[in-house]
Amino acid sequence: MSLNNMPGHLIRRLHQISTQIFQQRLHDVGFDLTPVQFATLEVLHNHPNIEQAQVASIIAYDRATIGGVIDRLEQKGFIQREVSKKDRRAREVRLSQDGLKSYKKVAPIVADLQHDILQNLDETEQKDLLKLLQKAIS
Repeated sequence: MSLNNMPGHLIRRLHQISTQIFQQRLHDVGFDLTPVQFATLEVLHNHPNIEQAQVASIIAYDRATIGGVIDRLEQKGFIQREVSKKDRRAREVRLSQDGLKSYKKVAPIVADLQHDILQNLDETEQKDLLKLLQKAIS
C-alpha cells in the first residue's frame, strides 16, 4: 500500500495546502485569522446571536474547544458575547462592528482562494471533488 493511495494521507496533505494558502493570503492583507476563526465569523454573520454551542455544531468543531476560538476572536474585538436570556448557562455570540467590517473585507479573499486550493484541477474536477467530499462527510 502506498501513501498516495491512502485517503487519510491525501486529505491531510490537502488540508496542509489549504491552511497554508489561507494563512498566506490573509497575512498578505494584514489579517491574523485561522480557518476555524474565519468559519466562526462566517457562522456569526449568517446566524447572529446564536449560542456558542450552536457555532461548534455548525462548523463541526468540538464544543469544549470552541470556547478558545471564541475567546481569541473576542480578544481581537471581532465578536461580542453575553449570557443568553433564554438559558443563563449558555452564551450568545455575535459579530461586533469591527468583526463585521473585518468579515466583509476577508470573505471575498477567502472565497477567491478556494480556487487556489484546487488549482491543479480543472473546473469540472473541482466541482466533482467538492461533491465527493460532501458525500464522504455526510
